[in-house]
Amino acid sequence: MDKKTVRDVDLKGKRVLMRVDFNVPMKDGAVSDDKRIRASLPTIQYVLEQGASLILMSHLGRPKGGPDPEFSLKAAAEALGKLLEKPVRMAPDCVGAEVEALARSLKPGDVLMLENVRFHKEEEKNEPGFAKQLAGLGEVYVNDAFGSAHRAHASTEGVARLLPAVSGFLMEQELEYLSRATENPQHPYIAILGGAKISDKIAVIENLLKKCDRLIIGGGMANTFLAAKGYAMADSLVESGSVATAKDILTKAGDKLLLPVDAVIGDKFDAEAATKVVDVDKVPTGWRVMDIGPRSLEAFLGALKGAKLVVWNGPMGVFEFPKFAEGTFAMAKALAGLGAITVIGGGDSASAVKKAGVAKQMTHVSTGGGASLEFLEGKVLPGVAALNPK
Repeated sequence: MDKKTVRDVDLKGKRVLMRVDFNVPMKDGAVSDDKRIRASLPTIQYVLEQGASLILMSHLGRPKGGPDPEFSLKAAAEALGKLLEKPVRMAPDCVGAEVEALARSLKPGDVLMLENVRFHKEEEKNEPGFAKQLAGLGEVYVNDAFGSAHRAHASTEGVARLLPAVSGFLMEQELEYLSRATENPQHPYIAILGGAKISDKIAVIENLLKKCDRLIIGGGMANTFLAAKGYAMADSLVESGSVATAKDILTKAGDKLLLPVDAVIGDKFDAEAATKVVDVDKVPTGWRVMDIGPRSLEAFLGALKGAKLVVWNGPMGVFEFPKFAEGTFAMAKALAGLGAITVIGGGDSASAVKKAGVAKQMTHVSTGGGASLEFLEGKVLPGVAALNPK
């Protein structure tokens, strides 16, 4: 990685302002899944061990302009305090005189959590004055929020222009593994894309086709490709506006692109739907594709044999309904036993490998769905670009 990390700067006695991704799921006012908090622990602990004080900032959800208790980071601060086994002070806001005084009063080893940066509309506008107020709280800036690195916001990009700016260990790890998929990948290299929409992933498909040996496509997005081949998809999700693009991709990709040959279909979009397995060109009226079928799974698993590198982004079907989870979970389990470098691209794919009980057997599970997608497209992420070069 060509960006400086926390190892490259002297932190002793400094106030470190660190952007983390504590955009965590909440239930009844408490954190229901602390995975993202745990993911930043190595950087947090390193900064404190170096004799620095630490000021953490994050967003949580999408508050509608202004403070909202439902989106407060207080519960995240409490969850972090338990993991660190030390108090984490909660600031009343992320800017202002009171917050500045709190930041100045910190001693080495102290941790202060700022309130949700999105309580200020200036955050998403990357307003220079707001970025300057945030930067004034610290002396060194650390970005460990890969999940927000694709957004040019005040706390991810603006602040990085005003302080010495380096990456944390989580950011470093994300960039290292995702770079394996885009720069000099090991071959055979297989990419697997799923999820609902092709429109979200056209640029990813085009970028990966240049680099991978086979591209497997499942999930709802496969329906648009099958429609492009002239198949009647009945009530299946098809993006009619993307059929021409899919046709163009099919022509360019040739036999590099692998599509389902059969499907598990349902008579409604429901966990209790009636199901049957049909060939993809025989979906009856009133039914919809909900998962890849057994022959498709066999073909996909065959294509994975001998792979050195696999990148997976997006499920094979509607895996939140148990009847339609088989394709996704079977893929997850196959990757776990493959012996290849396996990079899972955040969001639903991360949730799928966790539900399948094989997350720990993957080489890397990304913490950023949108950020990992943009990285795989070949885009420069603003939050990464703004960090100091080595």
